[in-house]
Amino acid sequence: MLDLDIPEHRQPGEPAEEYVRRVAREKAGAGLLKVVANPSAVVLGSDTEVVLDDEVFGKPRDADDAASMLRRLAGRTHLVISAVSAVSAGREAQTVSLSEVSFVPLDDSHIAAYIASGEWQGKAGAYGIQGAAEVFVERLSGSFSGVMGLPLHETAKLLEGFGYGPFPVVRDPVVRAGVAS
Repeated sequence: MLDLDIPEHRQPGEPAEEYVRRVAREKAGAGLLKVVANPSAVVLGSDTEVVLDDEVFGKPRDADDAASMLRRLAGRTHLVISAVSAVSAGREAQTVSLSEVSFVPLDDSHIAAYIASGEWQGKAGAYGIQGAAEVFVERLSGSFSGVMGLPLHETAKLLEGFGYGPFPVVRDPVVRAGVAS
């Protein structure tokens, strides 16, 4: 994984999905420039954002910002957009995953306990579905891995288009957070 400094600022009037797609493309393009010595390289760039009422919730600045985001998400359904771009010297392709996540109502004690855990740090929308915040989720329509930040089904299909794979299809139940699904 490359450490890239790509500015993540939504342009005025830019639709939320286009913003997420653009940032993923810019990350992949910047990554390709760093590995230009390898002409056969395929670089992935991805971005995931939480969207409520057309407002993009990026990573919170601090604990107060995180608590504010969680208060606004509580008892509501929001959209999680994950875009993945793949680029090589001669090709570019992109996929996007759209998931709807419904949170249960949260009181200040739930929010304070989650903030104290520190899991909110570095997470779009101030939560990570793969951790303690999974208990906030009443309903998920879409991709669990997309909400985590990398939609695996879509990414595998994207990479197959670049000649990688096929990836195995696992038919056994998946175990997440100690619960079989």
